[in-house]
Amino acid sequence: MQTETTLTLTPARIGKVLRLSEASHLDTMDHATVLPWHEPIDKSIAPKNLEHLWITGTPFAEALTEDNRLELAWLETARDISMFIWLEQTLPPLYMGYITRGHARIAPALQEYLMVFSKEEIVHTLTFKRFMAKAGLPLFQPPQGLYTLLTDTLPAMAPPVGVLFTLLLEWVAEMGAMHTSQGPDVEPMTRTLFRAHHHDEARHIAFGRWIAECYFETASPQELEQVRAMSRQIFPRLIDMYTYNPEIALHTSFEFPVQPDDAEAIEAVWRSQHNARLNAQRFSALYAWVDTLGLR
Repeated sequence: MQTETTLTLTPARIGKVLRLSEASHLDTMDHATVLPWHEPIDKSIAPKNLEHLWITGTPFAEALTEDNRLELAWLETARDISMFIWLEQTLPPLYMGYITRGHARIAPALQEYLMVFSKEEIVHTLTFKRFMAKAGLPLFQPPQGLYTLLTDTLPAMAPPVGVLFTLLLEWVAEMGAMHTSQGPDVEPMTRTLFRAHHHDEARHIAFGRWIAECYFETASPQELEQVRAMSRQIFPRLIDMYTYNPEIALHTSFEFPVQPDDAEAIEAVWRSQHNARLNAQRFSALYAWVDTLGLR
C-alpha cells in the first residue's frame, strides 16, 4: 500500500491547519505549570467514574469491596495513561519521518503542523510519565499488536494511512479518558491532567480527520478498499483493547476475578451489556465518523 501518496489538503483545509498552528503557538500544554506538582495526588479519591470500571455489570464485580473498586480505578487510569505514553512517544518519529522523506511534496503549512503536533506529543509524554511517577502507578505493557503497527507497519505505508490509523488509536483513548474523568467527584489533579491534554488533542484529532477525509476523496478505489479491509481487522481489536486489558490482573493487591489466561471470562467482559452501552456512549462520534468512511 506504500505509494507516492503524500499528505495533501484542499486550500480551505490548509487554512484551517494554519489556524491550528496559531492556536498551538498561543496556548498549549506547559509541562511545568499544567499541574501543581508540589501538591499531593489524593489517591483516596477515585480518578474516574466508578460506574465505568471494566468489570462493572458482570458477575466478576460482585465480590469487590470499596477498597478494591478504588484500587481498580487507579490501575485502570494507569492503563489509560500508559496507552497515551506508548502512542505519543511513537508519533514524533513517525511524523518527522514524513517531513524528512517527503518535504519537497508536503506544503509548508502541513510541515509546520506536523512539527507542532510532534512537539506537543513529547510534552504530553513527559507530563504523563511525571504524573505516573508522582501517583506511584505502574506502566502497563504496550498494547499487543497495535504497538507493532505504530513502530513497524505504519512507517512503511503511505503517510495519509499512517495519520488515519494513529487518529483512530488516539481518538479512542482520548474519548474514553474524557468520558470517565471529568465528573465533579473525580480526583482533581487527574481531572485537570486529562482536560489539559484534551485541549491539545482536540486539534490533533481535527488534523487527522481532515487528512483522512482528503485521502478518501482522492485515492483510488482499490487503495481505499485495502485501507478499509485493514481497518475492519484493527478497529474492533482497538475497541476491545480499550474496553478491558487482561494485564490488570497482574497489578492488583487482591486476587483479580479474571485471570489473564481465562479467554472465556475475558470474552465475557468484552461482550457484557454494560460495556456495550458504555462504548456506544463514549465512542458515538467516532463510530459515526468511521461509518461515513466504511471503516468498520
